[in-house]
Amino acid sequence: MTELTVVQIEAPYLILLGDIQGAAFAKTGLGIVQWRPHLVAGQLRFAGCNVDLGVPDLTVAEAVDAGVKSLIIGVAPIGGGIPQSWLSVIEEAAWAGMDIVSGLHFKLAEIPGLIAASEAAGVRLIDVRKPPANLPVGTGKKRTGKRILMVATDCAIGKKYTALALDRCMREAGMKATFRATGQTGIILAGEGLPIDSVVADFISGAAELVSPDNEEDHWDVIEGQGSLFHPAYSGVSLGLLHGSQPDAFVVCYHPTRTAVNGWEHYTLPSLRECIDQHVMMGQRTNADIQCVGISVNTSDLPADTREGFLTSLSAEMGLPCADPLIDGCGVIVEHIRSIYE
Repeated sequence: MTELTVVQIEAPYLILLGDIQGAAFAKTGLGIVQWRPHLVAGQLRFAGCNVDLGVPDLTVAEAVDAGVKSLIIGVAPIGGGIPQSWLSVIEEAAWAGMDIVSGLHFKLAEIPGLIAASEAAGVRLIDVRKPPANLPVGTGKKRTGKRILMVATDCAIGKKYTALALDRCMREAGMKATFRATGQTGIILAGEGLPIDSVVADFISGAAELVSPDNEEDHWDVIEGQGSLFHPAYSGVSLGLLHGSQPDAFVVCYHPTRTAVNGWEHYTLPSLRECIDQHVMMGQRTNADIQCVGISVNTSDLPADTREGFLTSLSAEMGLPCADPLIDGCGVIVEHIRSIYE
C-alpha cells in the first residue's frame, strides 16, 4: 500500500523569510508560528523584507548559539522557487549543522552546493513537497466515515487555518476528527500528509482518496483545501481534491474585501453563492449528498466595530453560520454540523 509523505523535523526552528514581500507569500512561516510557536526560535530576514512573524530576528550564527536544529524555508511564492541569492545563507545554515527543510517545488536535493554542504556537515535535506511513488488513480468508490473539505473563493485565504481550527474545535466538542494535510505547511505541522499540488494530474483524486481512507462512521476527516476552483492557474488541483475527497460537507473560506484573484487581478472573484453552487455541482459527481455547512470569514480588513454586524448579516443572507476562526473559533460551525449529522 502506498504510504503518505512523512516528515520528522528537529526543533527548535529558524524560519527563513529572506526578502519576501507580503504575508500571503509567507504563509508557511506564519502557519508554523501560529500553530507551533513553542518550536520556533526565530526568523531570518534580509533587507527589504516586509513580513514579521513576531519572533526574534537571528543570524545563522545566533541561531546556532540558540540551539536551532532546523532551518525551514518559510515562504510560498508563486511558482514555488526562491532567488539564487538565498542559497548562500541556506548553505551556511547547513554547514553550521542545521537540517534544511523546504516545502517548495524546487528540490533541495538537486542543488550541488547544498548537497556537498549537507554531506560534509552530516545534516538532512528535507523536501516536504515530495509525493510518494506509485500513487493510484482515483476509484470514485464510496468510503466509510465522514469528510469535510475546506474550499475558497481564492488562494491564500485561510483554508489551512480553518481546517486546523475546525479540527481542534470538533475534538474539543467530543467528536472524532483528524486533520488531513494536503499542503507543505500542513504536512510540517501534522508530520504527515500528501502534497496534492505536486502530484501528476492523473493521480490527484487517487491521492485525495489515500489521504482520507475508510474510517469509523462517526469519524470526520478534516481535509485541508488547496487552490480554488475559480483560480486561473490552480483550479485543476482543487477539482481533483474535491472529487477524490468525496466530502459530505465543505466550508467556504472568504475574504470580504478581496475582489480579484490575488496576483491575477484581471480576474474577478465569484460571489459566495456562485462559489457554493459550483462546489455542490462539481462535488455531487462523487458524493451526491455534499453540502456547505459554514463560511470562514477573514475579517482582518474590516473595522472592529462593524465586524460582528457583518458576520450576523452575512449569516442571515446565506442561511449558514459565519465566523472568523482566528477571532471567534469554529464553535458555531461545529454546532451546525452536529445539528445535521448527529
